Amino acid sequence: MEQVKKTDTHRIYKKRSGRHAVQDMKTKKWVNGDDKAAILLAEGLIEAPKTKAPEPEATEASAGDAEAEG
Repeated sequence: MEQVKKTDTHRIYKKRSGRHAVQDMKTKKWVNGDDKAAILLAEGLIEAPKTKAPEPEATEASAGDAEAEG
């Protein structure tokens, strides 16, 4: 792993697989989950996932109207 960034509170490494690892400076423990994602977002190393627009759901009333016409 190569060290990418060092802050006052964390060390950020990049693995050979392209993923990032974050280590807490005080406890020397690895940071995982939402905390890791928040740190990487704050440092600008990853981008937030884009949310999809919700698809309009078909209502039962419109499905019933289609059957009555046919």
